[in-house]
Amino acid sequence: MKTFSLVASTLALALATQANAQSTAAPFKAEVIHWWTSGGESAAVKTLADGYRASGGVWVDNAVALGEQARSVAINRIVGGNPPTAAQFNTSKQFLDLVEQGMLNPIDEVAAREGWEKFLPETVLNVIRVKGHYYAAPVNIHMPAWIWYSKAAFKKAGITAEPKTMDELFVALDKLRAAGLVPLAHGGQSWQDNIVFTAVLINVGGRELYLKILRDRDAKAIQSDAFKNVLTTYKRLQGYVDKGSPGRNWNDATAMLITGKAGVQFMGDWAKGEFSQAGQTAGKDFGCIPGFGANSPYVIQGDVFVFPKTKDPAAIKAQLAIAGVITAPATQVAFNIKKGSIPIRTDVDASKMDVCAQQGLAIMKDKSRHLGNGEIYLSPDQNGALSDILTAYWNRNVPVEKVQKDIASALKQR
Repeated sequence: MKTFSLVASTLALALATQANAQSTAAPFKAEVIHWWTSGGESAAVKTLADGYRASGGVWVDNAVALGEQARSVAINRIVGGNPPTAAQFNTSKQFLDLVEQGMLNPIDEVAAREGWEKFLPETVLNVIRVKGHYYAAPVNIHMPAWIWYSKAAFKKAGITAEPKTMDELFVALDKLRAAGLVPLAHGGQSWQDNIVFTAVLINVGGRELYLKILRDRDAKAIQSDAFKNVLTTYKRLQGYVDKGSPGRNWNDATAMLITGKAGVQFMGDWAKGEFSQAGQTAGKDFGCIPGFGANSPYVIQGDVFVFPKTKDPAAIKAQLAIAGVITAPATQVAFNIKKGSIPIRTDVDASKMDVCAQQGLAIMKDKSRHLGNGEIYLSPDQNGALSDILTAYWNRNVPVEKVQKDIASALKQR
């Protein structure tokens, strides 16, 4: 609690100083649409709202459960002429159509002032910067393919060492099942199935195959034995989930680890926010594996806010103020401690972040391990088609060769 109080005090002081230094008037009322509704997520978004209020603005929170629904609400309102001040999207191509149709305001002023080009990873810059203009403010860096495990469950199952390979993970899953626990906590939703696939692709297939499949959409690579091995490993994991998996929310799956009812979960580092809310400590109550091997690829995902087109001077000032506040160093630390992600900036004091975040920060220093999330390489239609194929394969008895052919067809260059 002392750590959070210190961060909060630092945040308030930094934002007050920033607000006094700005030549523009105090920020105005801002309606913000987002999908952060779980306990850990709500605590995190509160730091953004507090930061905006500390700089003199009025934050009107509009939380819509689930990302797809929240984006749909935001897009419908933008198209319908009743846009919010800001809306959350992922660091992907999700908002590219809005940019191309001239429905977003650029925030070049903030990007130039903060020097985003100096510290943002190329995978992030390539998404938020379109034809030389910045159309989104990044708020964090997530890695979606972490492997989490319950220390209590591992102890009960007699697992004394953290798995270092996929084969060792399967041995651990077998021991968890033998101990009467749920080996793999999973929410049977397509985006969660996709996360498991991503984790298997980077850990079994490796960087080169990952890029050949998702970036290059190489038909030969998709039909290869190496990719067949990825798919069969992915399907093998399905045998370790429980009957309650279909439709389960991700945070409910995380709760199974928190309570010691399940052993392992594939999920992004936002899961850490749930552990934190439950009073659990990284390295003590739960473990985190960013990947198998010292050079395992690190998939970069994240969240951004976009700013719908408006000519209202007050709304534009509010948009620029939000972009400035959420990317400020103090806000970055406060938000990411709560959210489980890591800051977008390299010029912040992240010493008080937990051991899992420290692992992520250390890996981010090695650019050779950086990989873009699949959604930056695929169009929304391609990504949706791939997700549908993977979910069908996860839940049904589909020959792996058919899955390979279906993926090749879905990812064809258009």
